[in-house]
Amino acid sequence: MSLEQHARENIDRLLTAAGWLVCDAEKVNIHAVRGLAIREFPLKTGYGFADYLLYIDGKAVGVIEAKKAGVTLTGVETQSDKYTQGLPDGLPRWSNPLPFSYQSTGNENRFTNGLDPAPRSRSVFAFHTPGLLAEWLNNPPNPPAHTVQQSLPQYYQTGSTFLACLQQMPLLREEGLWPAQIKAIQNLEQSLKENRPRALIQMATGSGKTFTAISFIYRLIKFAGARRVLFLVDRGNLGDQTLKEFQQYASPYNNFKFTEEYIVQRLHSNIIDTTARVCICTIQRMYAMLKGKELAEDLEEESVDKLGGLFKRPEPIEYNPAIPIETFDIIVTDECHRSIYNLWAQVLEYFDAYLIGLTATPSKQTFGFFHQNLVMEYNHEMAVADGVNVNYDVYRIRTQITEKGSKVESGYAVQIMERDTRKKRWEQLDDNFSYDPNQLDRNVVAPDQIRTIIQTYRDKLFTEIFPGRSWVPKTLIFAKDNAHAENIVEIVREEFGKGNDFAQKITYRSYGAGGTKPKDLINEFRTSPMPRIAVTVDMIATGTDIKAVEVIMFMRAVKSRAFFEQMKGRGVRVIKPDDLQSVTPDAQAKDHFVIVDAVGVCEQDKTDSRPMEQKPTVSFEKLIQAVAFGNTEDDVLTSLAVRLARMEHRLKPEDDQKIRQLNGGYSLKDLAHNIIQSLNPDIVPSLFTVEDKGETSRHSGESRNPEAKINEARMRIIQDAIKPLYNPELRALLTEIKKKNEVVIDIISADEVLDVGFLPEALDRAKGVVQSFEQFIQAHKDEITALQVLYSKPYKQRLTFEAVKELADAIEKPPYLWNESQLWNAYATLEKSKVKGASGRRILTDLVSLVRFAMHQDNELIPFPERVNANFNAWVATQGRHYGEGRNPEPFTREQSHWLEMIRDHIAANLSIEPDDFELPPFTQHGGLGKVYQLFGDQLNAIIEELNETLAA
Repeated sequence: MSLEQHARENIDRLLTAAGWLVCDAEKVNIHAVRGLAIREFPLKTGYGFADYLLYIDGKAVGVIEAKKAGVTLTGVETQSDKYTQGLPDGLPRWSNPLPFSYQSTGNENRFTNGLDPAPRSRSVFAFHTPGLLAEWLNNPPNPPAHTVQQSLPQYYQTGSTFLACLQQMPLLREEGLWPAQIKAIQNLEQSLKENRPRALIQMATGSGKTFTAISFIYRLIKFAGARRVLFLVDRGNLGDQTLKEFQQYASPYNNFKFTEEYIVQRLHSNIIDTTARVCICTIQRMYAMLKGKELAEDLEEESVDKLGGLFKRPEPIEYNPAIPIETFDIIVTDECHRSIYNLWAQVLEYFDAYLIGLTATPSKQTFGFFHQNLVMEYNHEMAVADGVNVNYDVYRIRTQITEKGSKVESGYAVQIMERDTRKKRWEQLDDNFSYDPNQLDRNVVAPDQIRTIIQTYRDKLFTEIFPGRSWVPKTLIFAKDNAHAENIVEIVREEFGKGNDFAQKITYRSYGAGGTKPKDLINEFRTSPMPRIAVTVDMIATGTDIKAVEVIMFMRAVKSRAFFEQMKGRGVRVIKPDDLQSVTPDAQAKDHFVIVDAVGVCEQDKTDSRPMEQKPTVSFEKLIQAVAFGNTEDDVLTSLAVRLARMEHRLKPEDDQKIRQLNGGYSLKDLAHNIIQSLNPDIVPSLFTVEDKGETSRHSGESRNPEAKINEARMRIIQDAIKPLYNPELRALLTEIKKKNEVVIDIISADEVLDVGFLPEALDRAKGVVQSFEQFIQAHKDEITALQVLYSKPYKQRLTFEAVKELADAIEKPPYLWNESQLWNAYATLEKSKVKGASGRRILTDLVSLVRFAMHQDNELIPFPERVNANFNAWVATQGRHYGEGRNPEPFTREQSHWLEMIRDHIAANLSIEPDDFELPPFTQHGGLGKVYQLFGDQLNAIIEELNETLAA
């Protein structure tokens, strides 16, 4: 068979799979089926033959030019374009020239849609179905109501494609969108109008990537006629979170919720709802669907960068007739820096769709995959400047064991724990036992190291990290693994003296009281006062939106720059003060978060994330998962067999019996032996009979390719060897047995703190804020009324609330973007001993205290209400001295005292009080102006004047 004949055979197969009837010209019945592909069709004189002429509903629509493998297809586009004009006169056609042309080698395909504006060829995985081409042809131009009817270009006269409709998009309604979101949507739509197939949106974590995506998806469906959009995520819980955001999105055009106007499907099975306009799916599930396989639920919760990295040579995707290439017009891939490599790139490139990537942390490969088409760049620093993200400070805790490890001398007893059962026993050491920091919480646990870190965090939390607080801020702790997380939770509860609800472990396998699922635990952490502290490994590391988090604690190292940025991103999200106070009652507002670094993660060099070609240290669990997912690579199977053989040596009799019951009577050693034997290259030729070899020889390899036959036989042997591992019960049992290794618990070594405090970067940032603020008030002392009053303090010229509001408005504008809390915390970081009430509830009048302290009029920075209260107490103490001045020498009555306290509180919040203010709450609730006159009589005006002068002084 020639290469061109081989190409045509593949083309026939692809056409048939896509729903076309392929036949020769002499056997044609153009009305027999909807889509017909006629081989070797003679064209007009001078035009030659079309390799394939395509008919839809009895009329010609396009051609396919077939070439042998290796031919560059863009070079033959001119030839196929010529064929679209060569149909003999009198034959039925949809238009002249024919609107569709393909070029194909059977392995590579290109397609040009003549209905598009400025038609341009593009690579496609296979052929479109007749139904889609008919839909394009039968969809007459129908400009939406928002456009003005005008003379349309020629390409609109036959049909209306997605690209054609993109040219008529209405202006974006900007209400409810941040400036960065507006720019992202506008730039993306321009990129799509220019028919650029891939686009990358880089937006900082917490800056509303998903909301931006839903906004442009809505417009592409409503105004550009996108038939269906695929929203790809890399973990199941992120899919659930995305669905909620679709459900909450309200259209700016009609106020319907997205899911009220369009069907949004969250794919939990392998069936796509044909009426859905948006499908939310993990990339793992879509891969399995294209492969025609079911997907284990736990694999949807495994991040793709880990799972995909197990496949050095990914099992290729073939055309799946149940899921045509035109199933989606748009694919949005979230966290695309993780989901575009190796195994997963095939999923994106299978569909004839525009690819839009969303990420906060792109790598070089991410830019390359999206053709360097970065339509939006919005980093964390920009987001902080715009008030979309909050910045962070780093609080470092260094301990002796964390930095240097430890040694337990011989003669001491240590605990030995079985990892799976956590069963413990005591064992006396015959030799010294030393361990380095890398062994911590892997095969050695030093409880006092964990305890010292947690104690330090507890002791410094309300004095240095968030001074003045009484509620522990929502804290997310990153642990090394599940066992480490378990130990941390136990010690956190003990050291804080709290119950189970205070600290929770949230991992893929953690369940709360009453069997609460991990995603429900996340929701509790997000919306409820309890738990205050969540300990995780990597389930909440990326994507998960928990806005109330104010502390991120690292008790594990992170080597990937992108992963570290994603983990930090759990703290950057802004939250409304009321929403924050609903879970943390004594928090005023979230204007920053704190990274508590207990392992030096902020100081370590990190690399760009990149696809993993090999992973010699892959865990047993991941190896066996890879085999279950279809991986048959030699390296993977060899590694797995070696580890199975090791397990055999320490296998308990009861475990061996369980394995045999699930493995058809075979032992673990038998399973390992069969896998190694199946990889032996010498075993395959022995399977061929003399007749097989003769037949191959007689046909000179044309009808029976010996290499293909050997590979086919080898794959059968391998599949037989690993078949037992497709049983999920056996995989679960082997994983459980493998975990039965032992951990040393060092209860002897006592840890100690080497150093603790904010890193210099945090101090430098606070110093910069203080210096800038003091320069600001010096530079504007003659322009802003409040500063004029505070600098000059002329007699009888009192500071007004309006003047302070003017000052607050001035400092909140760019480039400063300050508020009272940020300024207060900056002074607290630099001068702890002189600042009171840091991180307490700030009010506008606290600006008065800040300015006075910055001007060095006051030696201490005290919240304005506290200063007012101190002045009030001093004033009350003097009232008995006013004999002979017409003042009642008797002490104030209880009711009078209550009214005086209300006046005090009003002045603390508003700087002064006037008689008209008594007609406002809370005074009106106690009788208002009439009541206060009744209580104080003619002395009221004098008291008001005296309190106005004295309290705000």
